[in-house]
Amino acid sequence: MLATSIGLILSSAALAEGNTASTQKQYDEQQTERITVRGAYFGQQAADSVKTPTLLIDVPQFVSVVSAEQIQQQALQSVADVVQYTPGVTIGLGEDHRDQMTIRGQNTTADFFVDGLRDDVQYFRPLYNLERVEILRGANALLFGRGGGGGIINRVTKEAELSGTFSAFSANLDTFGASMATIDTNQVIDGSQALRLNAFHEQVDNHRDFKNGSRYGVNPTYSWAISPDTKLVLSYEYLDDDRLVDRGIPSENGKPAAGHQDTYFGDPDFNRTTLQAQIARARIDHMISSNWSLNATLQYADYDKFYQNLYPVAFDSTAATVKLDGYRDGTDRDNLIFQFNAVGQFDTGSVSHTLLAGFEYGDQDTANYRKDALFVDSNDDQITFEFSNPLEVPEFGLTGVVRDTASNVKFTSAFVQDEIALFEQLILVAGLRYDRFDIDVLDVIEQNNGSEDGNNGALGRVDEEISPRVGLIYKPLDNVSVYASLSQSFLPRSGDQFLTLSLSSQALAPEEFENREVGVKWNLSDALSLSAAVFEIERENGSVTDPANPERSLLTGTETKGFEFQLAGQLADNWSVSAGYSNLDGQEMGRVADGEVNNRTLAQVPEHMVSLWSRYGFSDKLSAALGVVYQSEQYASLGNAVELPDFTRVDMAVYYQLSDALQVQLNVENLLDEEYFPSAHNDNNIATGEPLNARLGVSYTF
Repeated sequence: MLATSIGLILSSAALAEGNTASTQKQYDEQQTERITVRGAYFGQQAADSVKTPTLLIDVPQFVSVVSAEQIQQQALQSVADVVQYTPGVTIGLGEDHRDQMTIRGQNTTADFFVDGLRDDVQYFRPLYNLERVEILRGANALLFGRGGGGGIINRVTKEAELSGTFSAFSANLDTFGASMATIDTNQVIDGSQALRLNAFHEQVDNHRDFKNGSRYGVNPTYSWAISPDTKLVLSYEYLDDDRLVDRGIPSENGKPAAGHQDTYFGDPDFNRTTLQAQIARARIDHMISSNWSLNATLQYADYDKFYQNLYPVAFDSTAATVKLDGYRDGTDRDNLIFQFNAVGQFDTGSVSHTLLAGFEYGDQDTANYRKDALFVDSNDDQITFEFSNPLEVPEFGLTGVVRDTASNVKFTSAFVQDEIALFEQLILVAGLRYDRFDIDVLDVIEQNNGSEDGNNGALGRVDEEISPRVGLIYKPLDNVSVYASLSQSFLPRSGDQFLTLSLSSQALAPEEFENREVGVKWNLSDALSLSAAVFEIERENGSVTDPANPERSLLTGTETKGFEFQLAGQLADNWSVSAGYSNLDGQEMGRVADGEVNNRTLAQVPEHMVSLWSRYGFSDKLSAALGVVYQSEQYASLGNAVELPDFTRVDMAVYYQLSDALQVQLNVENLLDEEYFPSAHNDNNIATGEPLNARLGVSYTF
């Protein structure tokens, strides 16, 4: 099926071949016409991740879009930086080797996508090659398959453009010595072909003792407008990341240990993570007619991840002792994903339709091993010893392999969704997705131990799920919509969870999510939009980290209720704003302790979050911006024993346009030098926020 589908698409592309100087212009005109069938396209009012040419005002869910321009203005360096300025999303420490977010109370390391394709390897995703970042909230199984219980984060990458040749260079340096340089160069070959290269190099540093590292990436793309109706885009990315691992500071007396903002609780000679990733992608878009289009994407990715660390598990300032644990972990993963989408816009009588139909196939192979630290004095993977700054870590080595697994995941999906304009002011969105998720896990250690204990090391499971989505949109005015939606999602167990959960049917059954949401969207002008929503997400059979043992998992049900608000766009020609607020209440469901219902508050779910970024232009050359991030207190883990205090961080920036091509900017973070703790991984791995610091940047286009 996969080979046949690719062949049909490429055959249609070959038949449509016809290179003329106006090919790209005609293609762009047809794409624009398709997008604007139901309204004016203005600002960033559409998102690739919804897969249809639907304006965001007609999408029945809360969506945030952060453009490359905003990323540059705020000197954002990571996905974590991006989401701190959007409502309803909190960052996690992620053991300091991966992106980890909590979206509407649902903690995730897997709900990341790039150009609509799953990107679930655990690493820090760069921003150098992005057009924008799209955050879709609520259960998203219909569009993206498994996971996405609280929402997803989709990165939209740059591609070679046929509109003209250009180059851009940027570089910045901050107070602590961290730096980054990027290059973006686009070359038109002829009227129908172009090449583009994005590349970056980053030096990692911050306020923490011993923090260091570097990463770089290159991403060439090739675009070929085969005809006015057909376009092919090829992309290859190589990413290399090598940095010290810093799992933050421990807690004491229910809060982050005082006076240790800079203290490093690890071994700088041992704590390290490396990543080498290669991602190759081919996408073809074809307009069958003015009403029908299709696209197909084939992606192969290879990831080689290494991670080793010592980290704090307890601290006692009175006794002047600290307790460390540690391990080494390595993962090799290969992904092959094929995705096909067809979009049609047509009428049946007086009723208009936007139909989305497609399928997806994926094949993923993963090999993972783990070795524990082995301290000589304790003959264990943990040790308590005298605290000093810097730490004098007792002698240790590594055990033999304590986890050795190989897994294969195959998933097949088919989905259909229809946006039905029942009346001029009423739109119904309804769809279903079928997913088959087939995982086989080989536990090599169990295999070598034999099958006498009833476990021969061969584990596996097949799950088949139907995920519905229903939304109703009422538009009293063209620029106002009121919507209600119901969506469901599921998340099968991963390979590691087969080893950290009991092998019962309930433990290995998928997690299930249901999102109920009511909201309003209002395009106040062609460049300013307002969104607000209230929602409730129920999660059943959820897997969470055991507060008493971070290497084990527990099953629990959860419920998150909340409200989100967002204002984004231009208040005036020289004044832009991005503001957000969220109110979240996340609790366990049905937990019984000592014979009574005793639900705990979900970890890393602050009740209140506020963000503001506003830029004002004083002249054609000079402008300035002010940013504010507020986060109320939150628990470090589900145990509710350690609380991170609330904080307010104030940022600012000044920009000066030296010429049409050259701009300098100064970004100041934490202007008031607030001591704060933005995230945690558990009760004793707590991140410390950077004190007052500045980043000087320059950008040049030619």
